[in-house]
Amino acid sequence: MQPSLLILDLELPSKMKKFLTTLIFTSILIFTNLSADSTHFIDFSKVLNESDAGKKAQVFLKKKLETESKKFKKQEEDLRKEESQLISQKKLITNEEYQKKVESLRKKVASLQKNKQESFNDIANKRNKARSELLKKLNPIIKKYMEEKKIRLVIDKKAVLLGDTNLEITSEVIKELNKELKSLNLN
Repeated sequence: MQPSLLILDLELPSKMKKFLTTLIFTSILIFTNLSADSTHFIDFSKVLNESDAGKKAQVFLKKKLETESKKFKKQEEDLRKEESQLISQKKLITNEEYQKKVESLRKKVASLQKNKQESFNDIANKRNKARSELLKKLNPIIKKYMEEKKIRLVIDKKAVLLGDTNLEITSEVIKELNKELKSLNLN
């Protein structure tokens, strides 16, 4: 008959038992600390949209987009009116004169489309610049927060399939960002 594990356990020297118990207990504590408090997540979209600087940038860009859209819509209406007038004058003017005016109108339309595209590209570039600048200002804030709270890893919430909501640090980071960055320069 083989001796059971319990009997073997009793036969271990007292110092060895203490060492193994301490080793197991320490391993459990270390593993618990590493896994429980070392990884947190942040919703970067929420930071960009709900921080003071992010909100102000969005308002500025939205107003600029609306202003530009209205301006181009008015210019498009003017060109449509000019086209209608040209069509109504077709029988009253010579074919050569008509072709000149049609060519002139086409150039105006092409110019408008080019200006419209440049304007919208400029707005998109400003949006990207604002996002980039905000993220650049955000990195030191997150690093400082990580040091203070002894956090080892922060990941984007988009990469988290499931997670304890207590591990989300978005609100705290937004508060710190709002203290340090009131607005962005988009001009």
